Amino acid sequence: MTLSPAVRRSDVTRLAPHHFGVTVTDLDRAVEFYREAFDFAPPERFTVGGEAFADGVGIDGATGRFAHFVLDGARIELVEYDPEGADATGGDVNQPGAKHLGLGVDDLDAFYADLDPSITTLSEPRTTESGTRICFVRDPEGNLIEVLET
Repeated sequence: MTLSPAVRRSDVTRLAPHHFGVTVTDLDRAVEFYREAFDFAPPERFTVGGEAFADGVGIDGATGRFAHFVLDGARIELVEYDPEGADATGGDVNQPGAKHLGLGVDDLDAFYADLDPSITTLSEPRTTESGTRICFVRDPEGNLIEVLET
């Protein structure tokens, strides 16, 4: 949809965060990781298929298994597609098209200390020149998750 420069989006509709999606190859493994690493409550789970869904996502015959973790009004959506597509995981955050999920914690050092040693991190918690404390971890699929102190 193209809006004329005179029409602001807020004049048409109110936008609000709904979900942040991460495609995975093994939904059960991903759910287990997010529950254990971040102490998330059990997610809402559902499956979607059919012609309207396949047309909507632009993949012939697509079905998806979903898990939604509800956090403060927004959702983290994990989805496993059939058929599975090619791997799009960016190796580094500076690659064009790279993506990451950002999660805030009250105490980054305590979070880091409680991480299971099997979880891959890019570094120990660091303080950036803007004063933000950050640490990046990878989920079992290699997706980056930025954990920052809020």
